[in-house]
Amino acid sequence: MKFNSTPIDGCFTIDLEFREDQRGCFARVFCVDEFGAAGLLTEWAQMNMSRSLQRGTVRGLHFQRAPNKEVKVVRCTKGTVFDVAVDLREGSATFGKWFGIELNDASGQMLYVPEGCAHGFQALTDGAEVAYMCSARYSPADEGGVFAGDPKIAVAWPLPLQNLSPRDEAMPHIDDVDPIS
Repeated sequence: MKFNSTPIDGCFTIDLEFREDQRGCFARVFCVDEFGAAGLLTEWAQMNMSRSLQRGTVRGLHFQRAPNKEVKVVRCTKGTVFDVAVDLREGSATFGKWFGIELNDASGQMLYVPEGCAHGFQALTDGAEVAYMCSARYSPADEGGVFAGDPKIAVAWPLPLQNLSPRDEAMPHIDDVDPIS
């Protein structure tokens, strides 16, 4: 695996190293030694998946507060998504900034989203599937979010926002969210 820094401190893209032969390919998507050597988290509490039936669907931008702040490692396992991390960390030089990357099943590239960042994605293909490891169990009492269409954050979503859940439609704008400490 190759770990590549992004403009958001602690946020990395992860390139898989495929081994191919006549049968197809193999790649390691997690190794405690490699993640540890890169200074990244190596313990995970749960793994989730989602499937977005329709192109343009947006899920997020979600986060959890202490004591259940979470790191996520996100991988698109079918189709293509535009994956986004937004820095909400108190005192961060990049507070309110976002980083986005197209993830797809062919490249296997992943995004490591650090604690204190909101995460979301937009399906760029029908039936897009995403799998992600989380460092903390889901805690409804500690969950929060920011509206994906907040003009102050100004995520450059590739497609018009659509199919947001009622909860995501009602998320506050960044000016109404306390920074994550």
